[in-house]
Amino acid sequence: MKNELGGGSIANRISPLLVAAACLLGANGLSMTMIAVRGRAEGLSDGGIGLLGSAYYAGMVVGVLLTPWLVARAGHIRVFAAFASISAISVLAIAFLPPGWSWMVTRLVSGAAFCGTAMVLESWLNSIASNSTRGRILSVYRIVDLGAAMGGQFILPVFGASGSDILMVLAVLFCFALVPISLSRSDNPQAPSGKIVNPLLLWRVSPVVMVGVLTIGLTNGAFRMVGPIYAETIGLGLELVAAFIAIWVFAGAVFQYPAGWISDRIDRRIILTIFTAAAGLACLFISRSMTDTELFIGVFLFGGFALPLYSLLAAHANDHAEPGQFIDVAAGLTLAYGIGAVFGPVIASMLMEVFGPGAFFVYTATLHLALVVFIIFRMSSRSAVPVDQRRRFVWLLRNSPVIFRLAGGAKNTDPTGLASGRVSEEEAADEKRG
Repeated sequence: MKNELGGGSIANRISPLLVAAACLLGANGLSMTMIAVRGRAEGLSDGGIGLLGSAYYAGMVVGVLLTPWLVARAGHIRVFAAFASISAISVLAIAFLPPGWSWMVTRLVSGAAFCGTAMVLESWLNSIASNSTRGRILSVYRIVDLGAAMGGQFILPVFGASGSDILMVLAVLFCFALVPISLSRSDNPQAPSGKIVNPLLLWRVSPVVMVGVLTIGLTNGAFRMVGPIYAETIGLGLELVAAFIAIWVFAGAVFQYPAGWISDRIDRRIILTIFTAAAGLACLFISRSMTDTELFIGVFLFGGFALPLYSLLAAHANDHAEPGQFIDVAAGLTLAYGIGAVFGPVIASMLMEVFGPGAFFVYTATLHLALVVFIIFRMSSRSAVPVDQRRRFVWLLRNSPVIFRLAGGAKNTDPTGLASGRVSEEEAADEKRG
């Protein structure tokens, strides 16, 4: 282990990538909260702020489709440098652009750029990983993602959401991510040979997964953009707004392991039903909370039950997928979530605008409970996968579809994981055993 990760060549190769990831993930998480709070201060309506969230997620969908082609054309390092620079430019542009449609353009660009940098970093990590180090690399990356996403929130109260200071801090973080990558001695990974294709395969693999991921895009995607608006509307200051989002993220990490451990042993759809129903009930609890204590208990439960749903759905999809379909499944999950997240923020924010802040969590509760009904219906139509044929649950990040390749332990002629679906016989056998 020492030679692999404890000071040897693997640690030296992944350290620059992890430093860059921390900067990017922290800056991106902070920027999403900042833009919601800043938009409100600039006089944008709740619906207008929701549209900013929709534009961001639309950009992520564009990034999923565009990045493989760019990496094949220019290589990982150049694409990473370009996207990180574009991220900084799009943030700084907010300082002199009027709020409204011009901000939507910056958020569209930000979404595409963040997805691109995440795909490059994750494919690069995958090219370094071996079967013996893959699990540890993925674990460290998860810790970096969680720590950066939570820690970035608490920069907001220090600098505030208005003025140029917070924009400069964000630009510095995006630009600093370039430093370890530029100075790294690691070689540019092998470029992919093709694009991610056939994401609609997900529906054929599992309707429950397709509908489920669309639903959590509509809800979790909405919460990430509209949650800060809700918190401000009910009277929380910036410190508590930051804590509100951070607790949601933290709870999701705490609940991941028990969710996965149980789902590996019984029909995953039972756990999906329980967690989805519990997330819906937590939303109803939040909508009726009367004190800050009740609010934070509610958001902890909501994050704990809602955030593991993506990994549970991914595991259920992989239980039904055939060897060679995993990359298309990954693309389908990412695009389905992105499509749901495009519509979620604008729907939720408009409901808040018309019916008040409590409507937001009534909206999320309704969608979760409707998903419960659909899962139960599908359980009566399709039998469960036998325990000995299931693939192990893996806590997945939602930064890009390439994380599936890192989590899956696959080796083939496309170690980056950015190319589409064909796998070798050796890989198929390895995945089947896993």
